[in-house]
Amino acid sequence: MAVISMKELLEAGVHFGHSKSRWNPKMAPYLYGAKNGIHIVDLNRTLVLLEEAYNFVSDSVAQGAEVIFVGTKRQAKEIIKEEAERCGAYYVNERWVGGLLTNFQTVRRSIQKLNKLERMEAEGIFEVLPKAEVRRLRRQMERLRKLYGGIREMTKLPDLMWVVDTVRESIAVQEARKLGIPVVAIADSNCDPDVIDYIIPGNDDAIKSIKLLTSKIADAVIEGRTRKESAEEALPKRERKVVTVEEHEKELFEKAMAMSEKYEDIDKDIVDYE
Repeated sequence: MAVISMKELLEAGVHFGHSKSRWNPKMAPYLYGAKNGIHIVDLNRTLVLLEEAYNFVSDSVAQGAEVIFVGTKRQAKEIIKEEAERCGAYYVNERWVGGLLTNFQTVRRSIQKLNKLERMEAEGIFEVLPKAEVRRLRRQMERLRKLYGGIREMTKLPDLMWVVDTVRESIAVQEARKLGIPVVAIADSNCDPDVIDYIIPGNDDAIKSIKLLTSKIADAVIEGRTRKESAEEALPKRERKVVTVEEHEKELFEKAMAMSEKYEDIDKDIVDYE
């Protein structure tokens, strides 16, 4: 069964690229041509490559991989948040903080600070602090929520990354590549396909296009999790020995008696030797 249809791609405007003056020549193999000065993406390639990306994400998640969704442009923010939350993935949709992956321990400390501030607020500590100090702490808390709200449960580096607009998110892509994290992304006509491991040629500016393609990757994550859970349920359950209190006490008593007999034998040997 196909992941998506040509009709869905056309209706979402996935085939519209950038103007001819803004294109990256490396994208030529993925373009059909140009119309009215606008490059047209080859949707036949998109269909094939989307299915490859979908299968890769699904298979990876089925094996335990964690995914992070990245998209901070205005058109993508809410879509990234909604789809990531729908499939249980991590996400960054406000601003990519440099070093978020390559300096992950520092990021974790910032998240711990956010947790501490929220505990202070919940415990009523803010109520006894000076108003100016409370305003400063609240601003800090809101800023940390915006930056790290989608990754606050992320305790280790993600295993793969979904990106909307690799040109805008170039720092995120660079960090992922440096750490060997596969990048799955929409590649518009101005993108560099060399930095993407699983490329999906398409429009990364239109809301409908972003929504459609991101939702398919989210579906792949959900499918992978379902497969993983099914595989875990199919594993034979280990037999657990139920030991009653009486049996436990009997076992301890027998061990104590055995140790006692052992020491008695040692004492006998000592006496005989003397």
